[in-house]
Amino acid sequence: MTPLKPYLIRSIYEWITDNNLTPHLLVNAEYPGVNLPMDFVEDGRIVLNVRPEAIQGLMLGNDEIQFNARFSGKPMRINAPIQAILAIYAKENGRGMVFDPEEIDDEPPPPPEPETKPAHKPQLRVVK
Repeated sequence: MTPLKPYLIRSIYEWITDNNLTPHLLVNAEYPGVNLPMDFVEDGRIVLNVRPEAIQGLMLGNDEIQFNARFSGKPMRINAPIQAILAIYAKENGRGMVFDPEEIDDEPPPPPEPETKPAHKPQLRVVK
């Protein structure tokens, strides 16, 4: 199955915007492959306002989030792998979802442990 996290991000984004609130993304700015305005990074993280009126060309993909925005008047293309997204929430009330940074979506769960019950011989009997 495909990872669940991008679907949760898309649905929470839609839920927040449907309620006329401002969606914010908390992003791990130290994750490989991010393209972010490093001047605004604090403690290795950045909060991005992804309100439709504040950005252009939003793509909430299964592998990456991309959009165009302006920072200090300079246009920039933002790229953030899904694994770098730490949270999505509404600015006004903080409601949304925080993701476990240690969770790896791409790996299937480990196979179940085989049962160690002793094997019994089948017993047959004649039914008349």
